Amino acid sequence: MVPVSQKSKAPKVTDAIFMINANWELISFNKAAEDLFGLKAENVLGRNCHEIFGNDQRFAELFSSLCPSISAGKIVTDFNLVIENTTTNKLTAVLATAVPIPNTEGSPSGAIVIFQDASSSYMCNRMILDSIADGVFTVDRNWKITSFNAAAESITGWKREDAIGKFCGDVFHSSICGKSCAIAQSLYSGKPVPNRSITIGHIDGSRVPVSICASPLTDHEGNIIGGVETFRDLSAISMLQKQLSKSYTFDEIISKSALMQRIFSILPEISRSPSTVLILGESGTGKELVARAIYHASTRNDKPFVAVNCGALPETLLESELFGYKAGAFTDAKQDKQGRFAAAEKGTLFLDEIGDIPQSLQVKLLRVLQNKVYEPLGSNVPLKADVRIITATNRDLQELVSKGQFREDLFYRLNVVKIHLPPLRERMEDVPILIDHFIKQYSAQQGKDIVGISSGALNLLMRYNYPGNIRELENIIEYAFILCDGGFIQPEHLPEPFAVPAIKTGADSEKGSAKQGLQSLEEIEKQAIYMALERNNWKRMATCRELGISKDTLRRKIDRYKLESEFSKQLDELPEEPPYAHLNGSPQETAKNLE
Repeated sequence: MVPVSQKSKAPKVTDAIFMINANWELISFNKAAEDLFGLKAENVLGRNCHEIFGNDQRFAELFSSLCPSISAGKIVTDFNLVIENTTTNKLTAVLATAVPIPNTEGSPSGAIVIFQDASSSYMCNRMILDSIADGVFTVDRNWKITSFNAAAESITGWKREDAIGKFCGDVFHSSICGKSCAIAQSLYSGKPVPNRSITIGHIDGSRVPVSICASPLTDHEGNIIGGVETFRDLSAISMLQKQLSKSYTFDEIISKSALMQRIFSILPEISRSPSTVLILGESGTGKELVARAIYHASTRNDKPFVAVNCGALPETLLESELFGYKAGAFTDAKQDKQGRFAAAEKGTLFLDEIGDIPQSLQVKLLRVLQNKVYEPLGSNVPLKADVRIITATNRDLQELVSKGQFREDLFYRLNVVKIHLPPLRERMEDVPILIDHFIKQYSAQQGKDIVGISSGALNLLMRYNYPGNIRELENIIEYAFILCDGGFIQPEHLPEPFAVPAIKTGADSEKGSAKQGLQSLEEIEKQAIYMALERNNWKRMATCRELGISKDTLRRKIDRYKLESEFSKQLDELPEEPPYAHLNGSPQETAKNLE
């Protein structure tokens, strides 16, 4: 009879058991082992177990654990394995226990290896997992799926029996398969990977947005034996976001601000009207988008839409571009060429930067608006113009009129219907939905699985002034796509002035950039104050208003973090009499000027 350690449990008759000698040859193989492995005892007895199970990576790990343990006379317990029956291809989860066999001298001469069917505990765990609304699956170290709950079946369309045993990449077709795989990162690092938004493939070929978390699985000794991943279906949330976004859009314009919503409410009526439209707004506010939206909603939407940037063409070319020319009108004019008015016949002509056209051309444009006729360059035969005109400018036309740089009669002809687009800084509530729009746009264009922006990066973008308006915000997101490999855009992916380098003052200067890793709360606060001072040109009152702190608090923080050196130097260089001493007006007005 083989002595067994008191710590080991006596094997049940139903447990699969085989014995090996010191040469790793199988010397016994019971009926339960035959059923478990799909092998006959007469075909395996006397053969080296490495030869029989050599192609199974988990068995290789088991044997690598057995070698030193058997030599030391130690027991290996609860080693997780998934056994594949060679006859039926059925997978069975088992717990392996190996007990050394001592010889007459007490030295190990082999081992008994016991495989306990883990189906009872597995069924209990399966019932628990199937009651969870989130999808859950586990993989072994070979990336083969070892469990697959009911929610995973529902979300992916795969049946449990079809998924188990397959490589996880063949089932999920995740958008981050490869070096960015969350479960791979958790296995290699030994740490959980939380909350990543990706897409996975449904069995019907569609893509499903999900939020995932991954963690490593370890045995009782802390060895990583596989990984577990949970995933939550975000399809309903994505659909809700799309429905909400529809209420914030008109054509391709996206906004939920009250100012833009009022414009959205009148755009349908403006579109149906034949009147000339003047769109005002700073550069980058989306004036051409509004012009195209009016065109798309008009009765002329089946005819051409022609856009001309009047500020981008020199005066000598602008007239010929707009009205065309006849052969011989000037040198190299060898044949007739139609202009933009002719190209836009019965359609819509959008004249951007209308405030930049020369006065000589303003007269001809006025004639088109008044009489609906124009003459090509080099011709005295007027041509009819059935064109709706939409104009736009970032300049103050009334101021240009007062300076004599823009014809007053033309201004009133253009100013029939006026739309003023607010700058982005006056509609900051639109920044998150615009960012979401640009992320989806560039994800589709570039094929990157970037699904959103982190709260830290969004906070930085929400505090910015956007002198370039929506165009600048789009450029910021496009830049972030260059640096971000996937997942969420982080602060370090943003361009200047957001990616501010660490501030080095005092002792920090001596250490240089050697200090790496996570920032402390004090370092974060120091950088936040420094960035706010930089954005506000070191104007303390403006910085206080932005940060929501008092002057005394800001002063203490500047002194504490030694951020006042450059600012103080500038103050020291001021003359004794302030340069604003000659200013007239009330103290309140003077203080306002100082800010």
